[in-house]
Amino acid sequence: MKVYAAMDPRLPLADVVVYARRVEAMGFDGLHVPETVHDSLAVSLLVAEHTERIIIRTSVALAFVRGPTLTAYAAWDLTKLSGGRFQLGLGTQIRQNIEDRMGMPWTAPVERMREYVEGLAALYESFRTGGEPCYEGEIYRLTRMQPYFNPGPDPDVTPPPTWLGGVNTGMCRLAGELAAGFVTHPTSSDPRYLREICLPNLGAGAERSGRGRADVELVVGPLVVAGSSGKEVGAERERQRRMLAFLYSTPAYRRTLELYGWEDLAGRLQAMIRQEHWNDLADLVPDELLDTLLPAAPYEELAAHLLDRFGALADGILLPAQGDARHDDEIAGVVAELQAWPRQTLDPANR
Repeated sequence: MKVYAAMDPRLPLADVVVYARRVEAMGFDGLHVPETVHDSLAVSLLVAEHTERIIIRTSVALAFVRGPTLTAYAAWDLTKLSGGRFQLGLGTQIRQNIEDRMGMPWTAPVERMREYVEGLAALYESFRTGGEPCYEGEIYRLTRMQPYFNPGPDPDVTPPPTWLGGVNTGMCRLAGELAAGFVTHPTSSDPRYLREICLPNLGAGAERSGRGRADVELVVGPLVVAGSSGKEVGAERERQRRMLAFLYSTPAYRRTLELYGWEDLAGRLQAMIRQEHWNDLADLVPDELLDTLLPAAPYEELAAHLLDRFGALADGILLPAQGDARHDDEIAGVVAELQAWPRQTLDPANR
């Protein structure tokens, strides 16, 4: 199993290099770079320049706030700088954030993402050959690339893999059809969600393009509760209670709650948000929900616990951001144990 490290979305840029080097030293296969309060492509540049081995994957860069050509330029540069270690993870975000936070227009997300990914492929081919791109969709038209603006020809460069992240069935199917892999959202990483919604739709998308499920990597991104002691595990559990309360107040993320019959919780959380009662959200999240959705264990038991939940379902897993270097040796042990789990032992029904 591949093991990736998360990054604190509020990590100051001045601390990114030290953190990335720690991640590499702990043996992680890669680092997921978020896009919350920093530009994920700018942060990826820092990581690429100061690491040697790890995969650098945006998780996820917001596609619809950038034109495909601007994204392609950055991804191409990062691929070359990193020696092929950069992978472009893309997501849609929700409509309110695109329109009201980012000031950009919203259109049907799955259809737009399809054109975005196809357009990127046309641009990469243009950069590789030095010729003009040839892509005309309903939303994006990419047919002009004068030599002055073309970073190629670079025939020896392998374009960066495109990954998708999301929560709905349409994005899962699109990832299965077009993407190198799919990263689940923290609200949609429960084993039941993976079995009943994510994996069947990844498989359906893969079949549409003549691929098999094994051709599309699945990385799960659960909110993991871990620590060296019961006290640390308990404190982290409460922190994640607050995080889940915020996340499940978003209507787009409530599908897992519906699977378990907790859809009324989503409505109550949303009502609290409308009243701006941010500090009271966590009081609504029951222990039963945490027990069901959050993998929780001390470090010495964590790998076995995660493999029990995800070993037959996923090709990779995302572990939490590691702010405290005191636990690096323990985490390195968890990483090594997870990596020893061979991909071929995946449940054939999920491939």
